[in-house]
Amino acid sequence: MPLTLLYGLAEVLYFLMAYVLRYRQRVVLENLRNSFPEKTAAEHKKLAKQFYRHFAQLIVEILWLREATPAQLARRVSFPNKHIITDKLAQGRSMLALGSHEGNWEWILTSGALQINAPAVGVYQPLNSPFFDDFMYKLRTRTGAELVTMRETIRYMAASQDRQQLLCMLSDQSPSNPKNRYWTQLLNQETGFYTGADRLVGQFQLPVVYVSIRRLRRGYYEAVLTELFDGNTPLDPEQHQITEAFARAMEKDIRASPADYLWSHRRWKHKRPVGE
Repeated sequence: MPLTLLYGLAEVLYFLMAYVLRYRQRVVLENLRNSFPEKTAAEHKKLAKQFYRHFAQLIVEILWLREATPAQLARRVSFPNKHIITDKLAQGRSMLALGSHEGNWEWILTSGALQINAPAVGVYQPLNSPFFDDFMYKLRTRTGAELVTMRETIRYMAASQDRQQLLCMLSDQSPSNPKNRYWTQLLNQETGFYTGADRLVGQFQLPVVYVSIRRLRRGYYEAVLTELFDGNTPLDPEQHQITEAFARAMEKDIRASPADYLWSHRRWKHKRPVGE
């Protein structure tokens, strides 16, 4: 189905989620209130409605990946400074790209696999439903991207150090394991982050870029890269310099375009224990 028709379906989904089902409305509004305490209740509700419209469009855009051609994806996703990645890869280096659930992260991986002249490997957490896990796996890999589970990432990188590749991670998920999280401020809240990026950089000395996913208009995005670490000096993973830099870059993006973040996710469900 053409994307223009799918956007018509998105309007129906938006109405259902925002006004009928009120999909995770309590979570969405609570996240917005805690993240933007300076805004009024009316502004929070307006942002919530804008999020639901974005989320509905995101759903149909992901479905469109089943039939999108490489040329169509290339027209809709641009990488204006991708030389930051390609230059490092040309030097024989692998790289780590960190992003968040902002904009359309699924298009960034699938289009990046086409536009970056090297293997693009996405780190993912398998879904609980085998059907949806298989469905998303096929969507994410149909343009050439590869996937590795979060649990297997360190082992995978250790076994493929002679291969120049771009390892891609969404690093804004909420970690439950106290041995694998770092606490810092994000949007006025104590927030736990996975520390996998710090450990990967500490072990393999990977250069790191932050991927800022910006929606230009409906159905068009750009991925702007910012170098967080050049990979030329050792880093102590216990200092969490990479995760801290990622958190600051991510916060800046969310404040710039708050409706495009995934507010239905229970990002702050884990609270910092006393003494941690």
